[in-house]
Amino acid sequence: MTSLKDILSPFTAWKNVILEPVTIKDPINDRPGAARYRGFHKNDITKCIGCGTCEDICENEAIDMVPVEGIETKDGDSGLRPKIDYGRCCWCALCVDVCTTNSLSMSNEYKWIDTDPDNFRFIPGVDKKSWDDNEAGWKKPEPNYEFYGLKRAEMGELHPEERDHSFIEFIKGYSKQQAQEEADRCVECGICTATCPAHMGIPDYIRAIRNDDIEEGLRVLYETNPLPEICGRICTHKCESVCSIGHKGEPLSIRWLKRYIADQVESEHYKKILETENLVKNGKKVAIIGAGPSGLSAAYYLSLLGYECTIFEKLPEAGGMMRYGIPEYRLPYDQIDKDINYILSLGVEIRYNVNIGSDITLDQLHLDYDAVFAGTGLHLGRSTRIDGSDHENVYQSIELLRKITLGEEIHVAEKIVVIGGGNVAMDITRSLARLQKIKYGKVQTLATSLETEDKMPADREEVVEAREEGAIIDPGWAPQSIEIVDGKVKGLHVTQCLSLFDATGAFNPQCNLDNKKFFEADMVVESIGQGMDLGYISENIKDNLTMGPRGRIQVDKYFQTSLPWLFLGGDIIQGPDVIHGIANGHQAARGIDNYLNAKG
Repeated sequence: MTSLKDILSPFTAWKNVILEPVTIKDPINDRPGAARYRGFHKNDITKCIGCGTCEDICENEAIDMVPVEGIETKDGDSGLRPKIDYGRCCWCALCVDVCTTNSLSMSNEYKWIDTDPDNFRFIPGVDKKSWDDNEAGWKKPEPNYEFYGLKRAEMGELHPEERDHSFIEFIKGYSKQQAQEEADRCVECGICTATCPAHMGIPDYIRAIRNDDIEEGLRVLYETNPLPEICGRICTHKCESVCSIGHKGEPLSIRWLKRYIADQVESEHYKKILETENLVKNGKKVAIIGAGPSGLSAAYYLSLLGYECTIFEKLPEAGGMMRYGIPEYRLPYDQIDKDINYILSLGVEIRYNVNIGSDITLDQLHLDYDAVFAGTGLHLGRSTRIDGSDHENVYQSIELLRKITLGEEIHVAEKIVVIGGGNVAMDITRSLARLQKIKYGKVQTLATSLETEDKMPADREEVVEAREEGAIIDPGWAPQSIEIVDGKVKGLHVTQCLSLFDATGAFNPQCNLDNKKFFEADMVVESIGQGMDLGYISENIKDNLTMGPRGRIQVDKYFQTSLPWLFLGGDIIQGPDVIHGIANGHQAARGIDNYLNAKG
C-alpha cells in the first residue's frame, strides 16, 4: 500500500534547485577524499611488530611481509614489515581492521600518477610518501571494533580462604567452552612461536582446540614438548609476554590452553594417538644424568630415534626441580607422573638414588654407553653471607622446598622473613605461609628483595597470590645483617636499595643508608638464586672441557662439549626455567643422533 510519504518523497528533491552548485575547477589536482576515505596506506613502524595478520587476511594477496634494513628480529617483533601491491589491493581496509597494534592505517589520498608500475609496490612507513603526515583517512574505529576479544576467558580458581591452608592445586583449568572461547581470540600470527624457547606450534594447537580436535592438539604439543601437563602449569610463558593481542587487550592464555589439551587425554591413549606403539631400537645406548626437564626431554626424543636410554637420578623420584622445587599447589605430583610415565612406557629406564661420582663415575658411563647427556640443574642455594646468615635458623629455600616434597618435617617459626624476589622466593613464601596457617592459625611471613616491585623477577600473579594468602611483600630493601640475641634470630636489618647495577652494567647495588628498616623474625630464609654442582665431573674430564663465563661449560648449538661423547644441558647451561630445559634436551637429542650416526 502506497503511503502519502511515498507520494511526496520525489518532490523533496526540488529543494536542491535553490542550492549553490559545487564546481571543482581542477578535479585532477584538487579533489580531496572524504575524511574517512580509504586511500593509500600508512604504517607506524615504531608500533608495528611484523605479526603478519594483515598479510593473512588479504584475500587478494596484495601484502607481503618483507625484511627492512635497520629493523632487527627480536622477541615480539619478526623484523618484517608489510609491502603492499596496489595492482592487487582492493582498498577493503581489512588489513587495517585486523591490525593488532593499530600501526596500520589508510590516508584519504587516492591519486597517484607514475609511469613506472614497480613504484606501486612499496612499504608504508619505510618508503616515504607525501601522505605520510595526512591525518585524514581510514583508521580502525574506536572503541570495541575488534575481530577478536580483548579479555581472557575467565579461569576458575580456589579463593584465598579455600587454599591458604592447603597444598591442593588451586587453578582449576579451562572447561571446553572456556578453552574454545579463549582459542577464538588467536589471530595465528606466530609471534609466540618465534619467542618460545622450544618453538612450539602454538597457533596450530590453539587451532586444534578451536576445531575440537584434541588428538591433533596433543600431536602438535609432543612435536616439541614431551612434558605438556607440567609445562601447561608452570611454564614461564614468554610467549604470552609478546602475544600480539596483548598490545590492545589481555594476551592469550597460551599456557592454560596447553594445559587444557593435556588434561583431556588419559596417558594410556598417548601411544596410539602419537603412534609410538612399535618403536624399533637401533642397538645404541645413551646415559642421561638427571631426571629433570632437560634429561626427560632428551630421553623422550632419543627413544623415538631408537636409542636405549637410562637416566641416573640421585633423588627418590623423577622430575628434578619440577618436583623438588615447585610446590604441589602449583604443580601436583600426579600430573608430573602422568608426563613421566608416558616417557617410561617408551622403554626409558630411570635408576633412582644413584649419585654420579660416588655410586658410579662419569668415566664409567663413558665406557658403558655410546654417549652421555647431563642435565643436573641448579640444586644448590646461594647465601647473602651477611652477618648472622650462618645461624641454624637461617635456611636455603631450595633445601626447604625439597624437604616439603619429601614429606619431611621442617622448622616453621611464628615470624618468618624470606630474602628474594624471584619465583622460587614466592614459592617458599607461599609454602611457609600455608604451614604457618596450619600450625598457628595465622600467617606472619614477609618477603623482601633488592628489586622494587616493578622490577621483581617473580611472575606478577605469584606476588598477587602470595598477598592474597596473607604474606607481606615489601620489596626494594637490601639485607644488611641478621640480628642474633642470646643465640636466637630476632630479625633482619635492611636499608633502602636505590639501584642494582652500575654504569657498566655490573651488579653493584647502591643503598640509602639513612633509610633503614627492621623486619622481626624468628627464622630467615634466603632465596637469592641457585648454583650448580658439577662435582660429578672428575678433574681429568674437566681438563678437557672448555669453560665459559661464570663457571659454565661451553657447548655448541647441539649442546655438545669439547669432549664429543659428552653433552650438557638444562639449567647448568641455559635458563633457568623448564621450557629452556625441554628445548635444549630436544636439541641435544638431535646432536647425539648426529654424533652417533657420524661415528658409525
